[in-house]
This record gives sequence, structure tokens and C-alpha cells, in this order.
Amino acid sequence: MAEAYGREVRFEPDERAPPALAFGLGVQYVLLTIAGIVLGPAIIVRAAGESESYLAWAVFGALVVSGSTTILQAARLGRIGSGHILLMGTSGAFIAVCVGALQAGGPALMATLIVVSSLCQFLLSSRLSLLRRVLTPVVAGTVIMLISVTVMPILFDMLAGVAEDVPRAGAPTSAAATLLVTVALALKAKGALRLWAPVIGIVCGCAASAGFGMYDVGRVASAEWLGLPAIDWPGLDLNFGPAFWALLPVFILVTVVGAIETIGDAIAIQNVSRRQPGATDFRVVQGAVAADGAGNLLSGLVGTVPNTTYSTSAAITELTGVAARNVGVWIGIILVVLAFLPKSTAVILAVPDPVVAGFGLVLLSMLFVLGMRIVFQDGIDYRRGVVVGVAFWTGVGFQNQLVFADYLPASVETLVGNGMTMGGLAAILMTLLLEVSATRPRRLRTRLGEARMAEVRRFVDEWARSRKWQAVARRRLRAATDEAMLSLMHHRDDAFGGEGDVRPKGAAGNEAERHLLVVARGGGGAIELEFVASGTGENLEDQLAFGGVWSEESPDREISLSLLGHYASSVRHQQYHDTDVVTLRVDAEG
Repeated sequence: MAEAYGREVRFEPDERAPPALAFGLGVQYVLLTIAGIVLGPAIIVRAAGESESYLAWAVFGALVVSGSTTILQAARLGRIGSGHILLMGTSGAFIAVCVGALQAGGPALMATLIVVSSLCQFLLSSRLSLLRRVLTPVVAGTVIMLISVTVMPILFDMLAGVAEDVPRAGAPTSAAATLLVTVALALKAKGALRLWAPVIGIVCGCAASAGFGMYDVGRVASAEWLGLPAIDWPGLDLNFGPAFWALLPVFILVTVVGAIETIGDAIAIQNVSRRQPGATDFRVVQGAVAADGAGNLLSGLVGTVPNTTYSTSAAITELTGVAARNVGVWIGIILVVLAFLPKSTAVILAVPDPVVAGFGLVLLSMLFVLGMRIVFQDGIDYRRGVVVGVAFWTGVGFQNQLVFADYLPASVETLVGNGMTMGGLAAILMTLLLEVSATRPRRLRTRLGEARMAEVRRFVDEWARSRKWQAVARRRLRAATDEAMLSLMHHRDDAFGGEGDVRPKGAAGNEAERHLLVVARGGGGAIELEFVASGTGENLEDQLAFGGVWSEESPDREISLSLLGHYASSVRHQQYHDTDVVTLRVDAEG
């Protein structure tokens, strides 16, 4: 069945990969990301003119925090963590604002701003369901596509990143060797060979570069085997002076943009981690954002630069076909260990830029297509097309400084020069405009239970009458409403909540105590009904896609789901902690 969908997932998140394989893949992930984790603090600290001792401490802290939060993402602690392979590392989006904070008040001011702004991510995680109509798959997918746009120019520059005394053929030869071997294995290899495609590509690239003297053997030889930097913890600046208040709004903005990237990454990693396509579980997204906030909080407390999820996690997972969460745990362990092993880190950092760029081109190309897949997962009409198209090219324009670059003040030039930031904000603003300009919806607040079904039925019937729907169409709408409510009343706990017990239903049961909000929108050719209730544990989209789940305790379950799929032209189920949102679209013409 997996091959019918083009999926070759060997290990899903809940399955355990063999220790040797998990460790080997952990090394692959680290090989591809260690440079970014280490170079991020180096760029920020050196640009701000801070000391080498603080740089050593910032790099050490970045590795420890990145490793710890990568383990948290994979292992999941309560509602913090995604339960998937989402590698955490230094966030490039914070480079400009962190440099400004260091120059304005030093490491202590930067640390305080990071700690305060991280609280926004916890708030966003807990209230994500309220933003469901703004932070949509269209927005998330567009942001992921723009990640490639933002990073690709850096990779293209790295293709020629060699010393002047290196022969001219060195850079293209090593980059081509990496690229060709990786692509060939990704396209044709099967089984275990495909799993090792990233490492094989990098090893071949390094071998080619060594023939031109490009591999930095001196860095490896001079590095210590075991070491701990001098403790240079900056503490927190609790004076909250003018510099703090001037920089706080910018830190919050970049933090929110980073959270949007994490939302996209959490959606993307689910998309590539399952053999069977399924609906996005937004509890996973909430956990990913909360872990991202925990990472930034720890970064501020330690005194290093912020981190975020790395979008290459989804690309590598799709390339290798291994999504087992114990791989994520190994990634985190390796990163923490490397913080105490300078020579091992030097071996990785000695990989020439053209080799890193050659493989990065493959990963980001796959990431771009993954963003497109997320944009199209719920279908696309001309309005969504406008949002995606305008937001994408807005991001491209600002990234390449083609949009009024001469008119922008120097204070915001770096911020608006980030294509992901500007394109993501454009997508959000256009989505908000669509929501504000849409037909005013009608709402009903009640409780979820059989005793309330007649009330909800009258509510949707009145809305349909006001939209001048015919009797046949109104009956189909009422039937879809009944089936949606019956499906929501089949409450089952799951891995996020309990032991799988089926709770009592009806007016006298627990379901009658659950609040329900029904929102009716549209009219004319189609009406959209949104049912917002407390969590149910199993996703109706998945149940509809795979024919429902039948059991002796609820023999009518599969019939109810089949009827729901028959009456509604589309069903979308978004699951959050303590909240479920079921959205139905019913057409006037059946």
C-alpha cells in the first residue's frame, strides 16, 4: 500500500530502529547540521566584536541546548515535544537582532531578550487552535518553500568557498562528486544502501576534495580530544532599560516567524513519517512549538543564541525512509557529546564548503517540493493561489533586495531583507484579509450531546434557509450535521491522553458536559460548518480515508463515518490538546 502513494517509510515514529542504524543515521544528521549550529554563534559573536572566550562558551552552549531539545522533540515530555525527528539548531533568523542586542547591551541583554521572547512560543502553542484559520497549510507550506529561497543563495556562494591557492577545478569537482553520488543513490538505491546515501555522498565529496588539498587536516590535528570551555556565563540584564524595550518588539516578531517555520516543519515531518497519508495532528505541532520555546528559553538562560527546528529534518527523513524517534534521541546525544569533544567537532567542520553545498542543494530541492505538497494538501482555489503566488514572489523580491531596497531605513534593512520573514508575513496578512472580508458567520454555543442535536439541527437549517437552499439540500446538510456530532461523541483517549477507554455518551454521560461551538459560513453553492469541541483522540479524516474503525462495542461507527463522507463534499479534522475542530463543506447540489 505504501508504494501506491510513493512512500518508502521503513520505520514510523512509534517503531524502533535497530541501535546501529539509529546511531548511524544520527551521525548523518549531525554531519549535515553541525556546521550551522556552530557557525551561527560564530557569525553573531564576531560581528558584534565580543571576546573569543564568550564565543567558545556560546558554541558550547549551542551544542548542548540543541542536543537536549532535539531529544525533547523526539522523546516528548508531556505536551512538550513533537514525538518526531525534528533536529534543533542555531536559528539564522536571529542573526541580525542578536548582533544588535550584543552591540546595544552585551550578552546579558541578548540573553534577557531571548528569555522574554521565548514565552511567546509557549503562549502560541497553548492557543494554536485560535489561529487555525490564519496559520493554515497554505501559510506553512509557503514558509517552507521560502526557506529554500532564503538558504539557496548561501549554498551557491559556498560552492566556490575555497582558498585562493586551491586549483580552480577543486570546488566544482568536489561539489559535483557529492551532488551526483547523492542524487544517483536517492533515485536508484534500495534498502540499506539508500539509507546511507547522505554519508556516502559526503564521503565521496571529501575524497575528491582531498585530492586538491581542500580538506582542512590542520584544524583536526590542532583540536583537543576532550575539553570544556572556560565558563563565561553572561547572566541576565534585569534593568529593562531603553535598549531592552526598543529591541523587544523585533525579537518577538522574529520569534513568531520562527514559530511559523516550526509549524511548517512539524506539518512536514508528519507528512513524510507515515506509510499511509493522514491528516495533520496539530497536537504534534503544538508540542513542536512548545519544545522550540523551551529551546529558546534554555538558550537565553545559558547565554547562547536562540535555536529552532531545522527544516532539513523532513528532507533527510524522506530521503532515508526512517522516521523512528529513537534516531532523534541519538542525534541529541551525539550533539551533547560533541560539545565536550573538540576534535570530533573539528573533523566535521573540516568538510569543505563545496561538499556541504552539493548535498544541501539536494535537501533544499526536496524541501521546496515538500512545501508545495503541503500547500496543495487541502486543495487550492484561486484565492489560495493568489496568497501563495504573491507571498512567494514577495519573499523572493525582498530576499534579493529587488523591492524598494533604496527606500528602506538601515534599522530595518536586515530584517526585511529576509525572504522567509517577508513572504511569511505577506501570506499571513492576505489570509487575515480573506477572513475579515468573508461573509459574517453565525455562531451557536451549546454542549455536545444527543440532547442538543435537535438544537444544532435547527441552527444549521435556519442558516440554510437564509441562504435560500432548497429542501433536498437542507436535508443533506442536517444529515451531515447529525453524523458529525455522532462522530465527535465517540470519544477515545490515545497516546496523548489516556489508556483508550471509551467514555459514556449522551445527555447523562461525560460528552454532555463538553462545550460545543458551531460556526456556519458561506451559502449559495456551498455551506461550511465548523464544530469546535473538546478533544476526541482519533482523527475523522483518517477514519474516512481508511474506511472507518469497526469494533463490537460500536458496530455503527463505520456506517456513521461512511454517511458523513457521503453527505459532505469535504471533511477536515484538526486535533489540538483539549480541542477538536471538525470542518464540513456541504454543496447545495449533491
